[in-house]
Amino acid sequence: MTTADRLTDALYGLGWSTVKKLPEPVAVRLGNSVADLAWKQRGKGVQRLESNYARVRPDAGPERLRELSRAGMRSYLRYWMESFRLPSWSEERIRTGFVPKDVHHLTDGLASDRGVILALPHLANWDLAGAWVTTELETPFTTVAERLKPETLYDRFVAYREGLGMEVLPHSGGTAFGTLARRLRDGGLVCLVADRDLSASGIEVGFFGDTARMPAGPALLAQQTGAILLPVTLWYDDTPVMKGRVHAPIEVPESGDKAAKTSVMTQALADAFATGIADHPEDWHMLQRLWLADLDPAKGPS
Repeated sequence: MTTADRLTDALYGLGWSTVKKLPEPVAVRLGNSVADLAWKQRGKGVQRLESNYARVRPDAGPERLRELSRAGMRSYLRYWMESFRLPSWSEERIRTGFVPKDVHHLTDGLASDRGVILALPHLANWDLAGAWVTTELETPFTTVAERLKPETLYDRFVAYREGLGMEVLPHSGGTAFGTLARRLRDGGLVCLVADRDLSASGIEVGFFGDTARMPAGPALLAQQTGAILLPVTLWYDDTPVMKGRVHAPIEVPESGDKAAKTSVMTQALADAFATGIADHPEDWHMLQRLWLADLDPAKGPS
């Protein structure tokens, strides 16, 4: 492990061991202070966040975009402060910390025993939404996590999410899809963050007026297992309670081959994500390149 890897692992470990012990108002102030410092430094992540917001709000001028990026960094640090503290939250705090609309789409789907796929963009705090599902609905689920470096950091994230009641599969290795399909065929719940895929297998979608790639997995799983595919969007407001919406099911088209059906369904997911992002752009934590036009053509998909 390199010195940088050891430092990264130590910093995250410090967050989970120290931040969770802070009183909530202190943690909020700390998060805002760190966010404002990062925003003022104008690093690559902040610049990319601002550039992405410019696509979501094409009429916004430079001053408005800077306001959005500052709010976006505060939202992003709120996610981290909450995530560091979630393991110490009581069940009641988790239950009252998230209020979703139209949750009947989820509960009805679970009652059908067909299996349910929840697909989310990088909005607000998807870990809190997951903890609410395992606590309030008493429903475990399976998700996928990208392998991080160093490996010890990946292990920390897996332990953290498993502690919240999630089954976590590694993204690499090629076995995740089969396991997810088995869980769905058994009537289970699968949750996937699904607004960015720069691999060659990503599905091209229209997204805020240009082309991006999003993962094919949610649509393919729904086709192969008969599970119900539900988009979910999340947002923060001026309260400590996160809000969210479970959108109506995305149906499998009656005609077309697998590729065509996957394309149509993934576009429908992108459209649902876009509605939530457009309403709450500052809660979309996309600090990386997303649109194909923003990728380095010399490097290609990464």
